[in-house]
Amino acid sequence: MTTNALRSLWAEPRATDAPERVPRDWLLVGTLMVTALLEGLLRDDVAWRPFATIVAAGLAPVLLWRRTHPLACVVVAFGTAMALGLASLLGGAPSVGLDTMIYVLVLVYALVRWGSGHEIVIGLAVVALTAGIGMVPDHIGPTEIFGGFAILAAAATGGAAFRYRAESRRRESDRIRGQERVGLARELHDIVAHHVSAIAVQAQAGLAMAGSRPEAALEVLAAIEGEASRTLAEMRAMVGVLRDGAPAGYAPQPGVADLVSLARSTPVPVVDVELPDDLDELPPQIDTAVYRLAQEALTNALRHARNASRVKIQVVDGAGTLRLRVTDDGQIDPARSVNHGFGLLGMAERVQLLGGTLRAGPSPEGGWTVDAELPTKVRR
Repeated sequence: MTTNALRSLWAEPRATDAPERVPRDWLLVGTLMVTALLEGLLRDDVAWRPFATIVAAGLAPVLLWRRTHPLACVVVAFGTAMALGLASLLGGAPSVGLDTMIYVLVLVYALVRWGSGHEIVIGLAVVALTAGIGMVPDHIGPTEIFGGFAILAAAATGGAAFRYRAESRRRESDRIRGQERVGLARELHDIVAHHVSAIAVQAQAGLAMAGSRPEAALEVLAAIEGEASRTLAEMRAMVGVLRDGAPAGYAPQPGVADLVSLARSTPVPVVDVELPDDLDELPPQIDTAVYRLAQEALTNALRHARNASRVKIQVVDGAGTLRLRVTDDGQIDPARSVNHGFGLLGMAERVQLLGGTLRAGPSPEGGWTVDAELPTKVRR
């Protein structure tokens, strides 16, 4: 298990949300350089004063590249600190360096926050080695050693925590965008498929009547034009929502009461709509879902029910549930029984999200039936 964890860490890619250098980075570096110069001038116990001051002030600009080159920054800063520790050890002098150089902890944080897996492993190894060498000249005890490594571990843990939080947010954002794409795809399918199917049926009827009843064919052409205009308007509204920066003007969504607009007496098949007389007010999600389900079921009937003369859309209000039943009397298209396509898939997704049930298939008496049952209260 440990080996797998190390392999997973080693293969971890770099964080993708690293921000660009901002003015406060320059302010931080400038402040640290001034602080290092003041400490080098005012403290009276600094070993190798000029050299230590120059190193502390000169390493501060490394912070500017801590997000884009975290490993290189750690190697430069801690490599220099390691060299100072070795020089102190060989020369018998106390630790060389200023308190201002505590800023190197920011590089440890940045290494874990922004680096790749192998950069983190290599960088932390350099940090641990440097810390070990730096503690030798001062002959410090176990308590100080534990405290020093605890501070380094805290900086690394902070980087890991913020990295995990950012990754969690990114995944949640991707999940939400994925759900939105599925929802938009479902809406596009429901809207466009319905209108295009209606246009195709009307065009077929117009062709059949063109020779014997030219005036009826003209009426059909007018109906096709109206249907195409509605399709174009709804498509433009959907594209307006999808485009970045476009104002999203949301029109009221159709509901159960709008199902009467799907009824028609011509052309064949006739569409009958039967609604409850005293339907209680429904939650918007349920109201819209029933309309979209009926619309898609009607579209499938117009496409696939061969020689159908009638399609019936029936809504029944039950105790805590609402039932939608769409039936046709056409002949079953074999392709419809084998391949449900995106239409029934979208219907099943709608019903499942709202806690309902859906059944679709051939009827014993012939034709096709779509039977959906939805709760009249949305689950929390």
